[in-house]
Amino acid sequence: METAGLDSFFRMIFYIIIFYYAFKFLAKLLLPLLVKKVVQKAEQNFKQQYQNQNTSQKDEVIIDTTKTKSAKSNKNVGEYIDYEEIK
Repeated sequence: METAGLDSFFRMIFYIIIFYYAFKFLAKLLLPLLVKKVVQKAEQNFKQQYQNQNTSQKDEVIIDTTKTKSAKSNKNVGEYIDYEEIK
């Protein structure tokens, strides 16, 4: 059984640092392309929904002329208590 030595520890730290900088470099290259692709797809979906909505709508206006009854207040709400400010 091999025990972990100081050299394997430094090798692991070295690999972690290399992986970190490689990931950082690739993220700078690929993330803008990925975001651009997602935005274009969302724009395409919004345009398609807008076109579907416009083609399915009819030029029809409905006016509701029935009067709604105004809400009457209930006089039996509860007891009114007058508070006085004490100084």
